[in-house]
Parts: sequence; structure tokens; C-alpha cells
Amino acid sequence: MFTDTSKDSFALDVALISAAVFICLAAMVAMCGICKWCQHRLGKRHKSSLEAVTTPDSNRGRIEKKAIKLPTGNKPVNTTPVQGQVSQDDLDRRTEPRSSVSDLVNSLTSEMLMLSPCSEDDHEGSSRENLGRIQFSVGYNFQESTFTVKILKAVELPAKDFSGTSDPFVKIYLLPDKKHKLETKVKRKNLNPHWNETFLFEGFPYEKVVQRVLYLQVLDYDRFSRNDPIGEVSLPLNKVDLTQTQTFWKELKPCSDGSGSRGELLLSLCYNPTANTITVNIIKARNLKAMDIGGTSDPYVKVWLMYKDKKVEKKKTAVLKRCLNPIFNESFVFDVPTEILRETTIIITVMDKDRLSRNDVIGKIYLSWKSGPGEVKHWKDMIGRPRHAVAQWHQLKA
Repeated sequence: MFTDTSKDSFALDVALISAAVFICLAAMVAMCGICKWCQHRLGKRHKSSLEAVTTPDSNRGRIEKKAIKLPTGNKPVNTTPVQGQVSQDDLDRRTEPRSSVSDLVNSLTSEMLMLSPCSEDDHEGSSRENLGRIQFSVGYNFQESTFTVKILKAVELPAKDFSGTSDPFVKIYLLPDKKHKLETKVKRKNLNPHWNETFLFEGFPYEKVVQRVLYLQVLDYDRFSRNDPIGEVSLPLNKVDLTQTQTFWKELKPCSDGSGSRGELLLSLCYNPTANTITVNIIKARNLKAMDIGGTSDPYVKVWLMYKDKKVEKKKTAVLKRCLNPIFNESFVFDVPTEILRETTIIITVMDKDRLSRNDVIGKIYLSWKSGPGEVKHWKDMIGRPRHAVAQWHQLKA
């Protein structure tokens, strides 16, 4: 049997052991809880950092793959973030539309660089436009006193029509006589036409033939307006051996009465990919060709929006009386969806207003990705700098 003293000692030991066990358990529970909390917080931070690294890159990857397609009506989906906290996904969604427009403009610019018929080196190195070449032959029949010209073919002619082609034919003169001329047939929608047509100048003494200059002018036939000159070739016949048939390949040169004397026009283009608009600002012109008897003109400007070979919309400036250096400063906005941008042409025509007769064309400018070097450069600059007005001087062409 235990005594009272031993009972008290035993109870004290049990109490001390229980207290020690309780303290140990409490410490372990406390340490375990802290450990789990730390792991939870560290895990949450680690997960958040992973999302911050992977989510933007994956989103950008999707944008780049789909950037070539027009984003019509695809708006970002808004999510409700935790109050006081802006998530990385939310930041990505806020910046996604801008990235789409930027990538879209970049993709269009790269496409136009690839599709353009002229490289950047051509634009910077030389402003001369390639007008193509023509092949022809000449000869003289001494028995019949006949001078013979055969127009064979032409290659790499520039496009003069809205559809990206031309309807070429050739006029033949023996300068200085411009009253008598011969013409080939018109070759429809052909930039590499073959004529193989022979023309005879009969009863022409050899002594007079060698005093003449063979002048060939290639033109684009236009049913509803004046034919557009493409290029010309001159061949002094006193430098050619006409005793036998001679065949020549000649580079076409700009026509002497063409665009150089028609003046220049300063205009700006501004492309807005978000609103799908192109703003054309007709600023001013200089050294316009005088079309009236008094040595002046009454100029105004017509602006046509073309899609493929169809006229979509026309706008025009006010008429400025008796002025060869007019200042217009008029802007016109055209709706141009991005998916038809590559098939769009803007035609600028400077006209002379005539009260008593038909208005005269002073000169034209064709703006698209497939026009001449200067026009293509302006078009590329417009696409490459969205929402900026890009100004450039242009020579008016016949």
C-alpha cells in the first residue's frame, strides 16, 4: 500500500509528465502549422510566378500565329479579379488588342514587301521607272523605194489600268513629220504583247529616209478617256545600215511630252487599322501645266477609291481659279476593310475646270502596292506607320 507521501509524489510526477507531454504536443502542432503555412505561401508565390512567366508568352504566341487574319469583332473577355489585386492574365488581356493591331500591321507590311514588284534598293538607288522594252526591225527596198518598219513585240510593260494590266498599241512616225502616222492593233490586257505587224512607207527616196528619225510611241488604249503614254523610242536613220534588215531591242523611255511637264502634287495618307479607314489629305500642287489659252488653269482634284477594277467612291476638292500652284488642304476619309487593302487603289486626278467645254486632265497618280516605285513607297510607308499622316510629293503622269 502506498503512503500519503508516496501518493502525493506520484501525482506530482504524473502532473509534471502530463505537462511536459502537453507542452511538446503544443510545440509540435504550432511548428507543423507554421510549416504548412509557409509551404502554402511559398507554393502560391511559386505558382503565381510560373503563371507570370508562361501566360504572356503563350498569349503572344497565339497572337503571332493569328496576326495575319483580320480580328473582326473579337474582343477580350473580361474577368473579375480579386479586389485590390490585378492579375497577370488581366494585364495580358488589356494589352492583347494593341498587340493584335501591331502584329497585323507588321504582317501586312511584310506581305507588301514580298508582293511589291520593286525592292527597297530600287526605290533608294534609282527613281527611274521600268517602262519595258520593244523589239522592231527596219529595212529599205531600193527597187521599190519603200522604207519598211516591222513592230515585233514588247516585254515588261507597266500596268496602266485599274486591273493591273494594260491595252498597248504602237504609233509610228518619221520625224519631223507628225501629221502622218501608222498604228498597230491594240493588244488587250497584255504586258508582253506580240504584234508582228509590218508597215510600209512607199515612194520614199533613200536620200530623204536617212534624214528622218524613226519615232515609236507605246500607249495604253483607253476607251473612255485620253490614251495613256507608256514610253517612247527614237532611232536616227542616218546611223542605221538600211541595205539589209536590222533588228533592235530598245528600252522604252518616258515620253517627252509626259509627266515631267505636268507638275507635282503633295498629299498625305493616314491608315487607321482600328477604324478601317484611309484618310487622303490633298495639300498643294506646284508647277501645274497651263491648260487654258491665257497660260493658266483652274485646277481641282478628284479622288477615286477603287477595289480591283471597280469604282467604289469619289470625292473632289473645290476649284481654284487661275492658279498653277494651288493650295487645297482638303481631307477625305474612305472606309477600307483590312482584308481588301491589297486590292485597293486610290486614283488622284488633277483636273482643269472648263466652263464651255469638257474638263481637261492635267495629270494622275495611282496609289497602291503595285504602282510605280514612288507610289509603292508611299503606300508602304502608310501601312508601316499606322495612325500617322505620311506626306510625299508625286509627279503627275499623263
